[in-house]
Amino acid sequence: MKTALYTLIALLAFAGNSILCRLALGDEAIDAASFTIIRLLAGIVTLLVILKLTRGGDPSPSKGSWKAAGYLFLYAITFSYAYVSIETGVGALILFCAVQITMILVQLINGKRLIALEWLGVLVAFGGLVYLLLPGAQAPSFSGFVLMAIAGVAWGGYTLAGRGSANPLADTSYNFLRTLPLVVALLLVSLQQAELSQRGILLAVMSGAVASGIGYTIWYMALGGLSAVQAAVLQLIVPVIAAIGGVIFADEPLSLRLVLSGLLILGGILVVILGRYHHDQQALSRS
Repeated sequence: MKTALYTLIALLAFAGNSILCRLALGDEAIDAASFTIIRLLAGIVTLLVILKLTRGGDPSPSKGSWKAAGYLFLYAITFSYAYVSIETGVGALILFCAVQITMILVQLINGKRLIALEWLGVLVAFGGLVYLLLPGAQAPSFSGFVLMAIAGVAWGGYTLAGRGSANPLADTSYNFLRTLPLVVALLLVSLQQAELSQRGILLAVMSGAVASGIGYTIWYMALGGLSAVQAAVLQLIVPVIAAIGGVIFADEPLSLRLVLSGLLILGGILVVILGRYHHDQQALSRS
């Protein structure tokens, strides 16, 4: 029950980040660099306060890693700039498509060959992605697609880095804290181009403190009770929640292209994941 609750909250937080970011950047309430800076700083402050209150200020044996912090910053900055030009549901779909492709590639690099069902799923998902990117009025911008794809690769790396975390709160807190040098560098580079409003700052703080800081901690907690297959499949729900949120909160249209490409991409990835799971279960039963 704890794992189910943690997972539900984390998935809602993921979708919330897409909605909050699009509300801020789509309405030009704040620039992408400032949104990223405030988001990460809000996450750092929130997590360190929670860590101090729950541990009495004692040093923790779990302090994240520089690699995870690098993935986190890369994800956050490309995520923000991508949402300047693409809609909520499209962005979430591209993001989590890239996440799953990253996880599949990691399997291949680790020596696992794809079975027939996995290849079928990859082809179906790739077809859905091609359909989404076909030229036309409903096609996402190419720069937005590339940036969100990079964000997805980075988030996939961050997720893999968090599997097996012994102390999710401490690891997440120190991962955020380790982004501070990069945040300062981004601030120095982008300060003269900053465009701020009260609404934009508030949305960035909500994204950083609640949807990111607390949400990512809960995700690391959920990963302790989920298999890699379960974690991968469950994240496919996020684009659906984000698309609905975009329609409700950002008045975005739910285009037929998004629906059809989403069904193809998510369905194809689901075939990949479940095909591998079924294959592994059969191998275990024979051994």
